[in-house]
Amino acid sequence: MKVVITGASGNVGTALLRRLAEEPGVEVHGVSRRRPAAGPPYDVKWTPVDISRQGAEEALGTAFEGADAVVHLAWLIQPARDERLMCTTNVAGSARVFDAAAAAGVPHLVHMSSVGAYSPGSKDRRVDETWPVDGVTTSFYSRHKAAVEHMLDVFEDRFVVSRPRPGLILQSDAGAEIRDYFLGRLVPRSLFRHRIPVLPLPRDMVLQFVHADDVADALALIVAKRLPGAVNLVAEPVMTPRAFAEALGTRHVPVAPGVLRQLANVTWHLRLQPTSSGWVDLALKSPLLDASRARTELGWKPRFGSEESLREIVRGIGRGGRVDASPAL
Repeated sequence: MKVVITGASGNVGTALLRRLAEEPGVEVHGVSRRRPAAGPPYDVKWTPVDISRQGAEEALGTAFEGADAVVHLAWLIQPARDERLMCTTNVAGSARVFDAAAAAGVPHLVHMSSVGAYSPGSKDRRVDETWPVDGVTTSFYSRHKAAVEHMLDVFEDRFVVSRPRPGLILQSDAGAEIRDYFLGRLVPRSLFRHRIPVLPLPRDMVLQFVHADDVADALALIVAKRLPGAVNLVAEPVMTPRAFAEALGTRHVPVAPGVLRQLANVTWHLRLQPTSSGWVDLALKSPLLDASRARTELGWKPRFGSEESLREIVRGIGRGGRVDASPAL
């Protein structure tokens, strides 16, 4: 079986490469904007392709030739100040991947979607995969994820389409990368080497996490079973701000959502950190996910709980853990 992974050098891509290296009889072909400086310690063929560029379909088609599945992970979340640039990768680039896969006769496409594709939902109940995917309008990430989901609809008569929709994906090796993308120089890395004094978050900022290795396990199962449609991927338990604080050994200090949003907006405009206020809106408005389908139809069992994944990413930020990633995650 030949599996091609776009965005193979990113957070999830590196985890999936590790996972598929364990599978006998699987030929893995990585696609990313740049070839990694140091290749993984297992056999992976590599094709450097910038999917944001017109004409990328030819190189993609060559990489996709004879593939049994294409797993599309390539995605930009920075530079947030240039949404047009990000859209050329996230939306237009995804269209090139889908067109090239269809032209190459690939029978199965797995597109990494997200909880961010979903329309806003209440934090007091969980939603399944039938919840609308119109996104949170104030978040560019959410708008892009929703747009690509709708674009995928027209390809469902060309090949089997799978749409994994994970919560926030964490792994220790991506600590430095995640800090750079979301906190920047406003929050020094040294803070994460010690006990964080307080955690100022709105009471309604309730989130779900999943470890990158568990996402890789789910992707491997989706490819093996050729599971069609959407599938939510989250670990337990749901993390409230108080649970965040307990997992990190600190104290939760409630703040009003508007205060956090304004703080994010001001510091973003002052270029003190790279995260626009749309990310705050996404965290507050995105629904909680029911992952029953993954457990029953895939037999997926996460190995890492939410608290463990959260503590791991904090340790990773403190030590500067980094995957040799391309800008496209």
